[in-house]
Amino acid sequence: MSSLVERKSLSRRAFLKLSAITGSALALIGCNPKALKDNQVDSSNGIEEPEIKIEEGVTIIPTSGSNNCGGRCVIKAHVKDGVVIRLTTDEGTEDEASTTLARACVRGRAYRQTYFHPDRLKYPMKRIGKRGEGKFERISWEEAVDTIASETKRIKEKYGPASRYVHYATGVSATIRGNNLVSRLLSLDGGYLGYYNSYSTAATAIAKPYTYGTSNTGNTPDDWVNSKLIILWGHNPAETIFGTTMYPLRKAKEAGAKIIVVDPRYSDTAISLADEWIPLLPGTDNAVMDAMAYVMITEGLHDQGFLDKYALGFDGEHMPKGISSKESYKSYILGESDGIPKTPEWAEKISKTPANTIINLAREYATTKPAALIQGWGPQRNAYGEQIVRGATVLAAMTGNVGINGGWASGAGYASRISIPSVPIPENPFEGKIPLFLWTDAIVRGTEMGAKDGVKGVKKIPSNIKMIFNLAGNTLINQHSDHNRTAEILKDENKVEFIVVSDIFMTPSAKFADILLPGDTVFERNNITTPWTYGDFVLYANKVVDPPFECKFEYEWLKEVAEKLGLKDEFTEGNETNEDWTRWIVKGIQENHPDFPSFEEFREKGIYRFKFDKPLVAFKEQIENPENNPFPTPSGKIEIFSQRLYDMKTPKEIPAIPKYISSWEGPEDPLTKKYPLQCIGHHIKRRCHSTHDNNPWGEEVEPQSIWINPIDAENRNIKDGDIVRAFNDRGIVQLPAKVTNRIMPGVTSIPQGAWWTPDENGVDIRGSINTLTTHRPTPLAKGNPQHTNLIEVEKA
Repeated sequence: MSSLVERKSLSRRAFLKLSAITGSALALIGCNPKALKDNQVDSSNGIEEPEIKIEEGVTIIPTSGSNNCGGRCVIKAHVKDGVVIRLTTDEGTEDEASTTLARACVRGRAYRQTYFHPDRLKYPMKRIGKRGEGKFERISWEEAVDTIASETKRIKEKYGPASRYVHYATGVSATIRGNNLVSRLLSLDGGYLGYYNSYSTAATAIAKPYTYGTSNTGNTPDDWVNSKLIILWGHNPAETIFGTTMYPLRKAKEAGAKIIVVDPRYSDTAISLADEWIPLLPGTDNAVMDAMAYVMITEGLHDQGFLDKYALGFDGEHMPKGISSKESYKSYILGESDGIPKTPEWAEKISKTPANTIINLAREYATTKPAALIQGWGPQRNAYGEQIVRGATVLAAMTGNVGINGGWASGAGYASRISIPSVPIPENPFEGKIPLFLWTDAIVRGTEMGAKDGVKGVKKIPSNIKMIFNLAGNTLINQHSDHNRTAEILKDENKVEFIVVSDIFMTPSAKFADILLPGDTVFERNNITTPWTYGDFVLYANKVVDPPFECKFEYEWLKEVAEKLGLKDEFTEGNETNEDWTRWIVKGIQENHPDFPSFEEFREKGIYRFKFDKPLVAFKEQIENPENNPFPTPSGKIEIFSQRLYDMKTPKEIPAIPKYISSWEGPEDPLTKKYPLQCIGHHIKRRCHSTHDNNPWGEEVEPQSIWINPIDAENRNIKDGDIVRAFNDRGIVQLPAKVTNRIMPGVTSIPQGAWWTPDENGVDIRGSINTLTTHRPTPLAKGNPQHTNLIEVEKA
C-alpha cells in the first residue's frame, strides 16, 4: 500500500498547527472566510505553508468526504501517474454560499493518512478462528459471492425473511451506500427485518412529533443572523462539523447576537463562540428547564397570549376535554400537582447549576426577542432523552419564539429545503421493524419482542436474527453499547449463524465476520453526498484512482450475489456501475430542482450550491394563519400536554407533559456510592465516530484520554497524563487522564469512537467508552442512552 502514495502534501507540522487553530481559536478553517486556498493557512494564525504549485502531469479531480462527518467538504485530489500526491480543498468565496464554504477541516486534510494506510484490507477472507478472534484466510471473490448467496438463500428458507438483518452503518454516508443496496436486494428477495430510528437522534425523532406533529422544527441556519440570543444546548458544531452551522453562527455573532453554551464540558464550540458557558450535570437538563419555566411564570415573563392562541396543556384553562387542570404543565411547575415547586434552588441541588445562573438565563431568554434555543443531539442520548427534547419545545412556546424569523421551535430541529434522491429501496415484503438500538435483543429474544419493545408493523417477530449484513460500519461492536455483552452474543454461532462484513480495515466489528470483504474508499468510487440536516449544497465525489489489490465497492459484488439469486436485472435496473446510478440520481435532482446543472457540469465542478431568497422558518404558516394551517397534531395546536402520551398510562417514565425525571445511573441514583462519577462521550475533531481512529496524525492532534475535573482528580491522586482505569460493572477501560477545568466536577468524558481493544484480561486498552455504556433503552423511543453512565476512576 505504501507505494500508492507520496507523503508530500500538507506537512505534519502545518497539520498539527492547523488542528490547534480548529480546536481553540475563533473558527474552524472549514468555516473560516479567511482560510486561504489549497493547503495554505493564514500565517497570522501561526502556520507558514509554501504555495503549492501545480506540477506537470498532475490532474486535479474534485471529490468529497463521504464518511459520516456532518459537514462534508470539497476534496481536490492531485493525481499523478495514478497516485494521489496531495489534497487541496474548496476555493470558493463567502458570497457563493448562503451558509458556509465546503472547506475541509483537519479530518479532511488528513484523508490520505487514513485511506492509503498500509493496513488496508486487501482480499476477500473467511473466518478460520472463533468469532471475534480476527483470524481469517484469503479466498477468491467467486467463493465469497457463492457463500454469501447460498447463506442468504439457506437462512431465508430455514427461518424466514425476518431472520435477515441489514445493520446500521454510516462509513459511507452518501446516496449510494452498502446498507441501502443490500436492503434493496433483500427487498427483492422476500424481505428482511427492518429498523427505525438512529443511534444519533432516536429520542428527538420520536418525541418532537408529540409536541409539534413533525420532526421538522428548525429554521434554516441563514436565519440565525436575525437572532438576538442563541442558546446552544448540548450543541458542539465546532467538533462535530454539524451540517453547515459554524459560519452562520459566527455571522449571527458578528451581527450582535449573544451566544450561550449549556454543556457539562467547555467544548471547542464554547471556546470559539460563547459569551457565556453554563455547565450542568448530564441528564439534569429538564430540572434546569423546569426552573427556567418557574421563573418565567412567577415573574410574568412568559407569552401568555401566544400560549392561549397556539398551545394546548400549558395551564388548566387550556386542557383537553375530560383532563384535570392539575395535569397541566403550569400546575406541575408551580408544584400544585406534586407539592414540589420547581424553583431555581430546587434545580440547583439536582443539576449543580447555580440558582442565580438559572434565573438570569430564564430572564434573558424570555425578554430577548427573537431568540433561538438550539439543541444538539447529545442531550437526548440520555436515559430520559425524550423529556429533554420536549422540555425545550415548551420553553420556545412560552417565549413566543415559534414560527418567527430569528426564533427556533426547539428540540434538535431539522430544516431542509433541498430534495436529493438516493438509490431506491423497494417496499420490504416483511413489514416488521424494531427500534434500531435493540438489534442485539432481536438476536437473543426476537420472537418474544412485541409492541412493548417498540416493534412496529407486526404483532411479534417470527424469528430471531440469524444473518447480519454489516457493510461499511463499525456499529456491530464498536459503536454499540456494552461491548462485553455484545461480543458474547455475537460469538455464539448458534445465535447469529452468518455475518458478512465489508470494510477497509480490520476494525473491531470486522473481527466478528464470517466473510470479510475489502471495501474501497472515497477516492476509489463515484458517489453523491450532502451534509447533515442543514446545508444548501450537494457534492459529486469523483473516483480519482482505482481500488488497490482486490478492493471493491459493495455494489460490485452485490450485483453478483443478485445474479446468483436470479435478481440481477431487477437489482440493477440497467445501472451496471456506480456512475450509472449517479446519473440516475442527478436526473432526480433535476426533477426536484429544474435549475440544477447537467450531469457533466456538476461532475466537473464537484459541487452545486442552491440559492434561496430567504430563510425557511418552521411553522411560519401555522403562526401567521392558524385557521388554515393547523399544527399537524391531533388537536392542531402545540401540544404541551399530549393526550397520546397520557393514554399510554406510564406517567412515571412517559409523562404527558415534559418534566424532570430522576435518572437511573444519574447523579441521584444510589449507585453513586459505588460509582460516583458520571461519564459521557463527546465528539472530537480527530475522528468521525470511529473513522480515522487509526490515522497516525490524529493521535498527535488529540490523544485518546478521559477528561476529569481537578477536584475529582485530586481526590484520587491522579495527575494530568497518568494512566488510569475507568470502570463499572460492565467493563474496564485503561487510558491517560486529561485533568482539566473544562469539565465540571462529578463528570468525566471519554471521546467516543476509539477502537475497542481488550487485552488478555478483557481490559480495553484503547479507551472505547462503549465498554462502559449501558444497553438499557430510553422508555419511549427505545433509543440510545449512551451518555447515562456511572463509573469510578483510579490510577492504573
